[in-house]
Amino acid sequence: MSAPEANPAVRPLRVAIISAAWGAFAHLPAWRAIPGVEVTAICTSRRETAEAAASRLGLPRPFWNAAALATDPDIDIIDCGTRPSIRLPMVLAALAGGKHVYNASPHAPDWPGAKAIDAAWRASGRIGVVDAFAEWIPAQRQMKAMVEAGYIGAPFGGTCHFNLSLFNRPDKRFPYNWFAQAGQGVSAVRNNGSHALYALIDLFGPVAELVADDRQLLGKWEFADGDAIYPETNDFVSVILRFGSGLVLQMQISWSMALHDGWLIDVFGKQGRLVASSPTFPTARDCTLRGGQLGGALEPIDIPDAFRSVPGIALDWQSEPQPSFPMALSMHAMVEAIHGRGRATPDFARALEVERIQEAIRLSSLERRWVRVADIA
Repeated sequence: MSAPEANPAVRPLRVAIISAAWGAFAHLPAWRAIPGVEVTAICTSRRETAEAAASRLGLPRPFWNAAALATDPDIDIIDCGTRPSIRLPMVLAALAGGKHVYNASPHAPDWPGAKAIDAAWRASGRIGVVDAFAEWIPAQRQMKAMVEAGYIGAPFGGTCHFNLSLFNRPDKRFPYNWFAQAGQGVSAVRNNGSHALYALIDLFGPVAELVADDRQLLGKWEFADGDAIYPETNDFVSVILRFGSGLVLQMQISWSMALHDGWLIDVFGKQGRLVASSPTFPTARDCTLRGGQLGGALEPIDIPDAFRSVPGIALDWQSEPQPSFPMALSMHAMVEAIHGRGRATPDFARALEVERIQEAIRLSSLERRWVRVADIA
């Protein structure tokens, strides 16, 4: 599919991507599917890699200094990848430079970092969106529509899993082995868990309180050649979330589950039940929805064509690479918001809410108690 022509009277929004890895693989095709957008720059940490990436990707402007992007008058949106600990000053500089920011998840390395981004974002008046696109996956969109239409009645209880097997048989070529390092702002609950929390809040509203147990189970990542990494980060969390609506949901997150069970949001209410699931990280094609009401059985739910393709977006639910379609929908909403049409989501206000929950999880696990989310200041 090819992107439709943009209105020639409106100058395209110019995007710079920080990351020639995941950013080039998944983000670049997503941005290129959106009318009125032109990706003009790629940024890495070294001149030689930036120039090589720009040449390979057909982009005119290589950068090897993220600070230069923040002040460049010919850049409108900065798509900020890299690790949370390195990314924080990049995001702050971009906002200070008047750029709109599409930020990776986890949004920040920690709670102080999240508050710093929130203050800078509110002062900037710019649009900020987080790369947590689960709510744009067709099955998740249909699930939300059915919850809002009262299909299950008032939500009573449920379960959320997001379990992967990333390090049970580690590979030295895997680009995220640095997840083992302390101080980078990552863990199973901060990475996998943040994506789950964005989806849960979108479906069910704010979390009121929680109790959590966050720990490390897999203490050694052993490679096939006998080498090993001894991780300094946690890989498993169990949380009970009590939402403001009264819904109580159990959340289990891991990146070290043998024979992992992937993504699951299973919720029931007075009248029925809905189950969204995927064998791994949820995508537009493999995330499915089942549902049933009293007197019936769980059966597959059809996903409307309106959620599988969107006019004006040059990708659909079957496009490769798989993450790019829901990502493009999130980016398109961001572009519309920049032009004053509609609302971007998940925005930086939602990101602060998720980071507040993450801090409540940290405190609850540390202090072995229930924590009211509103008490995190």
